[in-house]
Amino acid sequence: MFATDDDILAQAAAWRGAGRGVALATVVETWGSAPRPVGSHLAIDEGGHFLGSVSGGCVEGDVVAQALDVIESGRPATLEFGVADETAWRAGLSCGGRIRVYVERVD
Repeated sequence: MFATDDDILAQAAAWRGAGRGVALATVVETWGSAPRPVGSHLAIDEGGHFLGSVSGGCVEGDVVAQALDVIESGRPATLEFGVADETAWRAGLSCGGRIRVYVERVD
């Protein structure tokens, strides 16, 4: 079962309130058979802990890795995964769709 958006945002706020670096990843666009809908969230802290899902588990590892860079640099990133993209096969998005994920640091 996935955490609710309220749970994910509350956890991000709690991590930030505890002084941790935090990023929020959000599905901003989908095409075809996408595993999660637009608006789905994944909260990530500087230690690599996370809550939520942007892909049903198939690309979370790559999103977490990019989120750690975003936390450190403060520069947001837009990530794209799909079956036509060689990184999607590495990350495991083989459902036939494509997703675009926006990752931003929570300040």
